Amino acid sequence: QVQLVESGGGLVQAGGSLRLSCVASGSISSFNVMGWYRQAPGKQREWVAAVTRSAGTNYADSAKGRFTISRDNDKNTLLLQMNSLKPEDTAVYYCKAVRWGTDYWGQGTQVTVST
Repeated sequence: QVQLVESGGGLVQAGGSLRLSCVASGSISSFNVMGWYRQAPGKQREWVAAVTRSAGTNYADSAKGRFTISRDNDKNTLLLQMNSLKPEDTAVYYCKAVRWGTDYWGQGTQVTVST
């Protein structure tokens, strides 16, 4: 069973940065796609960014130019560097991995951006 564990969330002022990590219980090289999602209070979970096994990346419009997603296969880790954070980035951030049509989710890490 695949386990994903996120970390790196916290409280930061607007304009600040955070780096989220998602460590998998095994090798991530077999995951076709890995990504980050977020869910703000009272809102649906939304996609933030994704990276393919060949390291191709894609971002939601809200993340473009501010967030960078990457994967370190040697460390079985998915990363999300978040810069120029805004209060509207406040949410629980979830890591997701997809392998052969099966989705795996982490438990989430809270990001709170204050004004």
